[in-house]
Amino acid sequence: MKLGRLNHIGIATPSIAASIAYYRDVMGATHIHEPFDLPAQGVKVCFVDTPGENGTAGTQIELIEPLGEASPIHGFLAKNPAGGQHHMCYEVPDIHAAKAWFEAKGTKVLGEPRIGAHGTLIFFVHPKDMNGVLTEIMETPKGAGH
Repeated sequence: MKLGRLNHIGIATPSIAASIAYYRDVMGATHIHEPFDLPAQGVKVCFVDTPGENGTAGTQIELIEPLGEASPIHGFLAKNPAGGQHHMCYEVPDIHAAKAWFEAKGTKVLGEPRIGAHGTLIFFVHPKDMNGVLTEIMETPKGAGH
């Protein structure tokens, strides 16, 4: 298994609206996608694009706000009320091969592959097995820009 590019960094936030203002007004972000609900994950999501080299897409920032009281982000925000880095997401060409590879190494995979915010299959790997960082593994999106 070979890890692909860093697709995005997930940032938990108590307010996507306030975070959008920060990335636009303080960080100078010029391409901010429309926020959308992802009920299956219990979150509202908004992607902020960073520029890559030679006009390519850079790593995205994924703003994540709790959607409802059962959101898994509530626990993170209880410990970090202002929000902060929640996870890092890497691309792989084959999600099932990647899951099998991580499991064969004894790494704790959190759940089965499921559809993530980019519309591709994802799974998470426990931070204890990833140098303290919750890690999302996603199948490389097909189509425009990839």
